[in-house]
Amino acid sequence: MTGIPEENTLGIVVGNAARAVSKTARRIGRAGARPGLGSSFLALGADILVVLRSLYGIIVFIGLWSLYPAPAAAASAWGVLLVVIAGTIIGTRLGGDRMPTWAFLLVLCGLAAAVALDVVAVWELHDLGRTLTAATAAGTTLLLVVTHRGATEVLVAAGVLGATLVALIFFNTPPGTPFDSDHFAPALATIAFAVLPAIIGVVVVHGYRQMVQLELDRVLVQSNVSAPRFAVGMLASEELARLDLAAERLLDSIATKKTALPLTPKTASLAASLATELRLHLIEGRRETWLYHAVSESEMLGKSVTLVDKSSLAGLLDPTQRDGLLSTAWLLVSDTRKKSSPHRTVTVQVGPLAPSPEARTDRKIVIPIRITSTGISRNRVDPAIWAALGRVGRYSDSTEDGSLRVDIETIVDNPADV
Repeated sequence: MTGIPEENTLGIVVGNAARAVSKTARRIGRAGARPGLGSSFLALGADILVVLRSLYGIIVFIGLWSLYPAPAAAASAWGVLLVVIAGTIIGTRLGGDRMPTWAFLLVLCGLAAAVALDVVAVWELHDLGRTLTAATAAGTTLLLVVTHRGATEVLVAAGVLGATLVALIFFNTPPGTPFDSDHFAPALATIAFAVLPAIIGVVVVHGYRQMVQLELDRVLVQSNVSAPRFAVGMLASEELARLDLAAERLLDSIATKKTALPLTPKTASLAASLATELRLHLIEGRRETWLYHAVSESEMLGKSVTLVDKSSLAGLLDPTQRDGLLSTAWLLVSDTRKKSSPHRTVTVQVGPLAPSPEARTDRKIVIPIRITSTGISRNRVDPAIWAALGRVGRYSDSTEDGSLRVDIETIVDNPADV
């Protein structure tokens, strides 16, 4: 049993609210997953890389011109590819963050045509690993859409291109020599140059978006450090603004006699609902601490942190202690997720107060805080965690049933003297 409210502002039972991820946190999470948060800089780097790769491929193409059995097909392949590259760069710069499906399919058709023409141009040479130019550059061209389309779509396109090149090289290689070093090594390099850029691009963009989402979530919960001892959260603030507007409109309509008195049953029911919701907000404002909001409004902490604070003692911590405790929970969650199963949890128990063996003369009280983290051993704890714990108070650590346990003694002002 915890000291956290088990109902939201509308009186709906939400179970363990500390684990619930609020609408605000999910909204911030979705914002971090969208391409628009600085991804244009990644897209600009991809554009430059694709242009440089195309220039290199054109130089190789010019050097092999005399060897092509069908030079017109090779030139057409590069013509189609350059049109696709130019059109994609212009379209992504002038368009929105998300490329339409029809445009993405058009890009894929253009790349497929370039690959087909390039293969036709050098098929009779029976050495695709050394002579393909536009087909190899087509794989790099997928970098132009990596920030504008889903990762799965780009990986599937790269996979289809790689599988196609593998099949074509296998059937085009003279019998008895598909695994000969003179053919196998260039063929493997061609396939890698065609497929790996898209894969690396997807990994980089995915990591960047995760970093943005993590930082947004961190900033969101960090704002609770300077909050009052008891306060409403961000989502509740939005609800209060909505209720205030609704109440003002109702009172204004009564004052201007647009709504006649006595109120109709429907209008009276609306007024009663507004009063109930406002009352629930007032009650919650006296029960929810900053730490509750920090956990419940964070997409990351809400899934992994269990908060036990029956007496709402976390509200007594000063800003420095709050920052240290929040940083500790954050670092433990992120460290656990990196090094072990994402289902492992961190439990933060604040209180209960215990009688002090010695009478204090400084008008302070000691709040015991226990932090238990599963799935992480002491020797693998980030050193920054110990520094954060030092800001909370005096602590001792131990290992209990394979879990890291930290006991903290936090000295705060006695609320009775405030």
